[in-house]
Amino acid sequence: MNQLFKDICKAHADINSSIQRTQFSESITLSELLSCKVYLKFENHQFTGSFKERGALNKILSMSSTEKERGVIAASAGNHAQGLAYHATRHGIRSVIVMPRIAPQVKVTHTRALGAEVLLHGENFDAANEYALELAQRDGLVFIHPYDDLKVIAGQGTIAVEMLDEIPELDAILVPIGGGGLAAGIATAAKSINPKIRVYGVESSHFNSMYSQIKGVPPTFGSVTIADGIAVKKPGRLTSKIVAELVDDIFLVEEDDIEEAMILLLEIEKTLVEGAGAIGLAALKNNPELFQGKKVGLVLCGGNVDPLTLTAIIDKGMVKAGRLVRLNVQMTDMPGSLSEVSRIFGECNANIDEVHFQRTFTPLPIQSVDVEFSLKTRDHQHVEDIISTLTENGFTASKV
Repeated sequence: MNQLFKDICKAHADINSSIQRTQFSESITLSELLSCKVYLKFENHQFTGSFKERGALNKILSMSSTEKERGVIAASAGNHAQGLAYHATRHGIRSVIVMPRIAPQVKVTHTRALGAEVLLHGENFDAANEYALELAQRDGLVFIHPYDDLKVIAGQGTIAVEMLDEIPELDAILVPIGGGGLAAGIATAAKSINPKIRVYGVESSHFNSMYSQIKGVPPTFGSVTIADGIAVKKPGRLTSKIVAELVDDIFLVEEDDIEEAMILLLEIEKTLVEGAGAIGLAALKNNPELFQGKKVGLVLCGGNVDPLTLTAIIDKGMVKAGRLVRLNVQMTDMPGSLSEVSRIFGECNANIDEVHFQRTFTPLPIQSVDVEFSLKTRDHQHVEDIISTLTENGFTASKV
């Protein structure tokens, strides 16, 4: 038994009474859909909405009384911030959190509500992290790294202890990777308990820092990603070593895949999961042959989603599924034309959301009009059926 796994076992005992032992259960629908046994670890059900509480609390419990009196500081895109703020406040410890300016407002608001002093600085995690280190040195605060700290890693590893305690025959675990703390902790615990288990990391193709470092290829960094919780440009020194040794492979997934996975979890499991939390499901969907017939654990690592972002994702998902569509219909600008088209929509069981007329900026002749309809529909075939019915009734219609 290596030292880190000993620390994970100790952390499991130490933090057990102060964090949720979250549900770990099979999703029957996802299992049928993906031809494997899919088990979900609902870390989005922690009090602050993410697994980050585990590592933050374990680090706080390891601090001396002198360190606690000095206060703590951290840089975070949101979830580490909330976990640290919550448990620092519970223990009467001052906490200062530096967040990048792009951090979702819901995470900023919640972190302040949990008792932390929040400072917004920089356009990404790395810039916020540098500033937090400067403040720690200037003000004598104890810097708590969100992932590159052995006590934090040990706290995150307790997730795998719970997963394998309940489903010891798991074949694989898919873990989101940002800086690597979660992957390092889970891989250490899982491989120590069952050396045959496979552990896979998952990153956004827009922020593939750990993948590029381990694979020895140039990294790719986009301006934004829906998986903002794992948008890290520089993985940890400690975590990189552990991930390289214990994680079997790292998958990259695209933004559309992550958004689709979020919608699936919302519809099928009735659970709200942020981009980073849904990324494991996205990877599983992209690699069905690798996991067919296996028992696979997914870590839904967080559920803190800005409401406006969620609305946009839902709308995009509806469009992608053919359940929300815009149709352009050409008709004569005469009384009764709109009524006739509306009648057709009603007979086709389509619901009209919005209607926009265009009389001026159109190549159509006078007394003709372009009308754009936003419709709620069943699927892509339903849309095609509506267009066919319009055509049969003398209207020219096309998707916008």
